[in-house]
Amino acid sequence: MANILFIPIALQLFLGVYLKLHIHEQTLRPWAVRLHGLVGKAYPILGWVQMLFGAITFGGYCRGDNLGQCLAHYIMGSGFIAYGTIMAILLLVGEAWVRRSGRSPDWWDSWVIMLWGIGELNTFTEHRGSSWSVKDMQHTILGVLWWAGGILGIYLSRNNQRSVVPAFIIILTGWAMSDHAQALMLSTKVHALFGYTLMSAGLARIIEICFVAPKYALEVVPGDGHSEHTLDGAREDVATAPSSPSRAFRHLPPFLLVASGLLFMSATDEELHFVNDNGMDHVTYILIMFSIAFVLYTLIVTLINLYATSGRNAASAAAASDGAIELTEGNKWYAPVPATDVEPANHVIGDDD
Repeated sequence: MANILFIPIALQLFLGVYLKLHIHEQTLRPWAVRLHGLVGKAYPILGWVQMLFGAITFGGYCRGDNLGQCLAHYIMGSGFIAYGTIMAILLLVGEAWVRRSGRSPDWWDSWVIMLWGIGELNTFTEHRGSSWSVKDMQHTILGVLWWAGGILGIYLSRNNQRSVVPAFIIILTGWAMSDHAQALMLSTKVHALFGYTLMSAGLARIIEICFVAPKYALEVVPGDGHSEHTLDGAREDVATAPSSPSRAFRHLPPFLLVASGLLFMSATDEELHFVNDNGMDHVTYILIMFSIAFVLYTLIVTLINLYATSGRNAASAAAASDGAIELTEGNKWYAPVPATDVEPANHVIGDDD
């Protein structure tokens, strides 16, 4: 994987130099901008995969019959962490985009859950042989739960409506995992807390949807062209204030998703056998995982805030009352070079790298 990573690094360097030359404006350059942005956005995923491979190699895990379980735990756990990261992005810098899209966050959540359920990886990675075990049945029905609930969530959250169905699916998934039969008592305890953490994330999300940020679009009164701040709309304005306790509460669902993802990734048979053989109890092990979750979430929000308040976004962040940024012609990822002698704006994240 380290050798493979040289390809996107070299490609990003080549594209960055090419874009700085500002040539082929009407032909090749727009495509180079898109490719440069695509490669840059893939960096967090590539770095995460390389880090996981490092941990797996260091521990000597995922060999032989353990490969399927590793895939299930690491892919699913990474999915929860990615879900929490996207929630944090929407909270810190993405609310304006959500409003302009005309779709509530739950509409996007429902689509992801439905598609994940259709391609539910546990069904294919942990079912072995011709007979079906209790675990195989549980993994399969979780896939059905996700695509069936995802369809309902898409329908209920149409027309920019909020829906608690995605959060309820998270709660049900956590409940199923909390009662998932395991061979080791240590494994049972870790899986149980993973389930409780996931259930807490779903519950916190329901509270956020129903009471903290119930609306993402202001109603317009016909005839006067002005926005009508209803009770829900006013509550949403208060929730977006930088010092609002409601806004502080909204960090709870993404953090709990990150923590639950790390707990699930740390709950493979090989890892827990290693912990058990070294005499560590479940309390110490779980606290270690939560400590890592705190560090990881700190890194996530720090990088998001760094993007939102530095470089081309510094002026926009200083002018914004809540620290969020609004994409304009001056700071969006790509804008055509003006015909005047004004220096062209940078085009994508990473142009200066």
